[in-house]
Amino acid sequence: MSAALESRWGRETAWATVLAAFVSVVAFVIYVRNGDILLFGDAVAHINIARRVFDSRTPGLLQLGTVWLPLPHLLMIPFLLSKSVWQTGVGGSIPSMVAYAFGVVGIFRLVRGVLRASGRTESQARMTAWFAAAIYGLNPNLLYLQSTAMTESLYLALFIWALLHSSEFLQALRGSEWSAAAKGSLWKCGWCLAGACLTRYDGWLLAASIAGLVVLTARRSATGGAWRTLSAFVTLALAVPLLWLAYNAVVYRNALEFANGPYSARAIDQRSTVPGFPPHPGTHNLPVAALYVLKAGEFSIAEGTLQRGWLFLAGLGLLPVFLDRRLAPLLLLGVPFPFYALSVAYGGVPIFTPAWWPHSLYNLRYGVQLLPALAVFLALAVHYLVCVAPSRYAKGVFALLGVGVVVVSYASVWRAQPGCYREAWVNSRTRLQLERSLAEQLKQLPPDASLLMYLGEHVGALQDAGIPLKRTINEGNHRTWKQPSDPEGLWERSLAQPGRYADFAVAFEGDRVWQAVHERGLSAVVILAVNGQQKAVIYRCR
Repeated sequence: MSAALESRWGRETAWATVLAAFVSVVAFVIYVRNGDILLFGDAVAHINIARRVFDSRTPGLLQLGTVWLPLPHLLMIPFLLSKSVWQTGVGGSIPSMVAYAFGVVGIFRLVRGVLRASGRTESQARMTAWFAAAIYGLNPNLLYLQSTAMTESLYLALFIWALLHSSEFLQALRGSEWSAAAKGSLWKCGWCLAGACLTRYDGWLLAASIAGLVVLTARRSATGGAWRTLSAFVTLALAVPLLWLAYNAVVYRNALEFANGPYSARAIDQRSTVPGFPPHPGTHNLPVAALYVLKAGEFSIAEGTLQRGWLFLAGLGLLPVFLDRRLAPLLLLGVPFPFYALSVAYGGVPIFTPAWWPHSLYNLRYGVQLLPALAVFLALAVHYLVCVAPSRYAKGVFALLGVGVVVVSYASVWRAQPGCYREAWVNSRTRLQLERSLAEQLKQLPPDASLLMYLGEHVGALQDAGIPLKRTINEGNHRTWKQPSDPEGLWERSLAQPGRYADFAVAFEGDRVWQAVHERGLSAVVILAVNGQQKAVIYRCR
């Protein structure tokens, strides 16, 4: 690459970064001013998992737990040291916003690099890359998620950059066998895969897919030194899943604790299943599960009949990828689709969409994992339609058609409110009502009072009240490697003798604290009841 071209690409990348950062901050300011960044219960949980690493009776990395992978929480910790930033949830949003900007830049560089390697002109590659980056970066659902402590934005950035570096490796390998540039790209890809594997379980399938592609492509040209680099890459890409299994085996005495333990998605789904009613759609039915994942993807980019038009164009963008093997790395953008289809069918992960039974909103945000593929393939469709158009007039029509589809689709999403926002809002109304009422009551207690409380459901009440987590005795205050329970753990001892260890107990109907104090004749200070939520009671323990 010439020095002039490299300099121009650097300027374009810088501009993409600046524009992405600007859009990110604007979206964040809008949502934080409206009080919307803590609507997702999972966002509140992520923030407080990170917080209790240092704000706990038993601080340490074991507070990270097992069901959620640790990287998002570790990145949040420096931003949650301040009490006000913790209470507002802003500290959890910062890593998501940074990752969003990286994701936009990654899409820009991925599309530009792949098209240039396939023989397209610099102008064609640049315009298509800007279009794809705009489709990705201006997506209303992604803009909401990147304003919160949810993990989608971070994972998508690592996913995109892993594809970018793997694509650069394959391009360098075709140009000159095992050059320094090829090895550098391979190492960067490996680190991105390790980060993705530490962020979401989607990354495990991604790591296996990219590692398999790299090995199949590079094995013929690999020599002694190259084989060592290749082996190190595969080890790095697959190390995190193996280490996570080992961590669960040592700490929880069950290597698959995250998948089949009491807090896993499968266990939650089983507890949520009502006898006599059918399970969630797609259970043990992979084709139906795949349709629900695809439908969630449609809701991430458009509403109503516009969804099908978008899918048609994105499907059209797949055709040149199948015809030109230099574009083949882009097929890895589809890895999230089989992962979520399998998760719905066999992993106890439901997806509910407004269009299909049960006509509700739950895990609709998983459709955003398909956004990189939908953005890139729609941009490719428009690119190739413009390239084959017989006249300048026809080229302009196709270009305007592509832009128009995106503008009208995103306008329909904003008009109906982004599906991810609606999901968070609908599912948070009664929870927030209960937590705000409980927070007001907790503020009335003595400022140094200790609380016995299960934090798994309504830790947001403590966050709202600004009560440090170390004032509570909770389910994280025990030795997890003592299975099935730890009789000598602070949590278990406090449940057995609440009056000895805590001043007050906060019990939610049916939880462990409720079971422990319900028949002990303790004095109820406050009883809170909100429709759709379990009754909450504050008991005086001593």
